[in-house]
Amino acid sequence: MIRRILVALVAFAAIIWLMNTSLFSRFPEGSGPRVIAHRGQHQVYDRTGLDNETCTATRIGPPTHPYLENTLASMQAAFAAGAAVVELDVHLTPDGKFAVFHDWTLDCRTDLSGVTENTPFAELTKADIGYGYTADGGQTFPFRGKGIGLMPELDQVFQAFPEKRFLINFKSERAEEGTELAARLSRDPKALATVFGVYGGGRPTDETLDALPALRGYTRTSAKECLLSYLATGWSGHVPASCRNRLLPVPVNYAPLLWGWPVRFVERMQAAGSEVILLGPYGKGDPGSAGIDSLDEWKDVPKNFPGLVWTNRIENAREWAEASGAGPIR
Repeated sequence: MIRRILVALVAFAAIIWLMNTSLFSRFPEGSGPRVIAHRGQHQVYDRTGLDNETCTATRIGPPTHPYLENTLASMQAAFAAGAAVVELDVHLTPDGKFAVFHDWTLDCRTDLSGVTENTPFAELTKADIGYGYTADGGQTFPFRGKGIGLMPELDQVFQAFPEKRFLINFKSERAEEGTELAARLSRDPKALATVFGVYGGGRPTDETLDALPALRGYTRTSAKECLLSYLATGWSGHVPASCRNRLLPVPVNYAPLLWGWPVRFVERMQAAGSEVILLGPYGKGDPGSAGIDSLDEWKDVPKNFPGLVWTNRIENAREWAEASGAGPIR
């Protein structure tokens, strides 16, 4: 009796393994990742010990290019470097504009002070968004005076890049931001076509997705719900409802824990209408936006991976992808 049970258990384990192994399957040869450029091409900074109060503009490395994050020029440079999608950050201002800017407050990067969403866009257009950047502890400020008037409004982005794709990050939990964005996109099909997805603050993200069911996105809550549900049931090949028709961010160091990783997992998600986005290793600074930025991290991207890869260093992505064998950037 015990022997029969053991044989049955071994057989069951073998079936599960066969259903989920990628040993006998491959992604199509010649395919490769599409890249999401975080904040466009921008000045990178030390992520060690980051928290919500850290002024990252004072942590940049010596500049190797002239671009400041979330500007039209940085977006153009990112697309030229091979980005399929540019991620950008928005705040709805009192005068009804979506300011494209990362920080909750203006004090770190600009020559203004105060809360970004409480400042009329007419004032934000006067800000020097390069004012606070320094690579040497405040001895020099290489972008001071060079960022005046460079903070764009979201409609300007849509108009400047009508054929490109953007991932919009809500920086607040204000539901009205989602309501307003959905209304604008509903009125402007061309702008809607440029929006790859939305994410960030749960309330505005959910408001947008509820109003525009064809649009995809994610929140930390939705990503966690999907991944936990899949860990519980994915061994059978089942894709939970919480994983369907959405964007799914996956830290590259946790990806191997997912049933069927990489080939069968990605195929299951694509069949369910979802896009997989590979993030950098969880625990590297800010887990919400950590990119795959070094050659060691790119080596963990599966060969010919047909999903998306998030990076903070789009200017190096082609080189790293080729050197790691991940496949050509599409």
